[in-house]
Amino acid sequence: SAFQEDHLISLELGGSPDDPRNLWPEPYPRASAVDRIENDLNHRVCAGSLTLVEAQRRESALKHRAG
Repeated sequence: SAFQEDHLISLELGGSPDDPRNLWPEPYPRASAVDRIENDLNHRVCAGSLTLVEAQRRESALKHRAG
């Protein structure tokens, strides 16, 4: 398949693991790049330099904009 089933809002940023509304078809090879961005957002939230709400907004916008 050309897609990976992923979460619209990653689990690290509070996304639901089993809510069908949070499942997202993510195209390869984009999935690997998005994983790195998700990890960066998580790190910034944990460091206190970004709010959880803002990180979730950015993650959703990224996926809606580019897959």
